[in-house]
Amino acid sequence: MPVINRIADFHDEMTEWRHDIHSHPETAFEEVRTAETVAKKLESWGIEVHRGLAKTGVIGTLRSGTSGRSIGLRADMDALDVHETNKFGHASTIAGKMHACGHDGHTCMLLGAAKYLAETRNFDGTVHFIFQPAEENEGGGRVMVEEGLFDKFRCDDVYGMHNIPGIPTGRFAIRSGPMMAAYDIFEIVVKGVGAHGAMPHQGIDPVVVGSHIVTALQSIVARNVDPMATAVVSTTQIHAGDTWNVIPQECTLRGTVRTFKLAVQDMIEQRIEKIARNVAAGFGAEVIKWRYERRYPATVNSEAETEKAARAAAALVGDANVNRNPTPAMGSEDFAWMLLAKPGAYIWIGNGDGEGSCMVHNPGYDFNDEILPLGASYWVTLVEQQLAKESLRQAAE
Repeated sequence: MPVINRIADFHDEMTEWRHDIHSHPETAFEEVRTAETVAKKLESWGIEVHRGLAKTGVIGTLRSGTSGRSIGLRADMDALDVHETNKFGHASTIAGKMHACGHDGHTCMLLGAAKYLAETRNFDGTVHFIFQPAEENEGGGRVMVEEGLFDKFRCDDVYGMHNIPGIPTGRFAIRSGPMMAAYDIFEIVVKGVGAHGAMPHQGIDPVVVGSHIVTALQSIVARNVDPMATAVVSTTQIHAGDTWNVIPQECTLRGTVRTFKLAVQDMIEQRIEKIARNVAAGFGAEVIKWRYERRYPATVNSEAETEKAARAAAALVGDANVNRNPTPAMGSEDFAWMLLAKPGAYIWIGNGDGEGSCMVHNPGYDFNDEILPLGASYWVTLVEQQLAKESLRQAAE
């Protein structure tokens, strides 16, 4: 893979950082060790460091030249509540937690870029290295924005990157518009009438009611969403009862909704509630609790910044290795909150498609160390293109 030579020189060092972080995973808003590791490295390279945004977030600021232009580069730091099954030397040492999504690699790619840029300072402007906590489920990106990320650290635009297993190493993918879906959750509590399991006619079985609701919810996408649009409604939890011979009083359903368009999101929220209440009423039961929470908005890349990101990737791997129109993913990403606040773009970097590779959030997943220098080189190229010195800008024009 074509990477910046100096970054290739410290590939082994980046790998050591990554293995250390992987073996000490920390989940949402608990990334104390990881944040301190990041902050100390940034400080050792002469980069200004701010700690504590969104509890464990770290911002490194590097200035060069006199331009007022600025750019934000974001990497997530948190792990997942997953029991790792890998047996290699850098496997998780924390039971029940692991870096199953590659955020350890994301952190180290951005660190590699920071190290190089601090050495060379071949740009004119300000770079903010944004190390974000709590991407998984808890919306650390939203918290950073709410706590004044872009007020305290002005960015003209902001960029994110995520590894994707299944995309070959040496390739990138990015598109303008929706890149990843909005993430919503719902909870429905159905109240029936408890009874002896052998005498169901004396009660109203909320488990049966709940089962009918689950089935009916599948009609929303099939019969209410435009076939040219995309959505997912999944009931992921059903909780009811305590023993074998008792029909319980209540049944709880929980699930997730994924959409790209606000109108579709609004319609699905309304339809889930209406279906649940009416199905329950038809059986003589009732919905006593209804909750719908919009966790993450859709990740939507702005057109101009998408082109800038694609151009930086192509400068490294060539146009043929940058997919400009990938299929959007139904997974979600809280970088979306930053894209609501600032123009920017989110790019996928190939984590490999070889034998033994598996998708993220799998207990056997591991970030591919081979791509560490490529990811760092992408960040550097993006900065040097966007914050090019005046002489270089004039030459490019």
